[in-house]
Amino acid sequence: MKTLKVVKTKKVIFSLKAPEASHVYLAGGFNGWDTTRHPLKKEKTGVWKISVNLDPGTYEYLFFVDGQWRGDPQADECVANPFGTNNCLKRVM
Repeated sequence: MKTLKVVKTKKVIFSLKAPEASHVYLAGGFNGWDTTRHPLKKEKTGVWKISVNLDPGTYEYLFFVDGQWRGDPQADECVANPFGTNNCLKRVM
């Protein structure tokens, strides 16, 4: 009998310190690079946060801050993208 392996999603927290920002969104391969689907919430400290459930894997992402793409200073790794800049990588185990 074949056993099916159940893949469990993990809660992953993304955060960005941007006290000057009005709007911050998370966009990446996990949401089709949609710049409106995952809005972050601003804390009193000026740090924006969001929790996203992701399956195990490697994901490219960036923040979309007031209409401008911004990398994650806390990202473990970055990879070149076709636009001459870098995307951040998040590895979910």
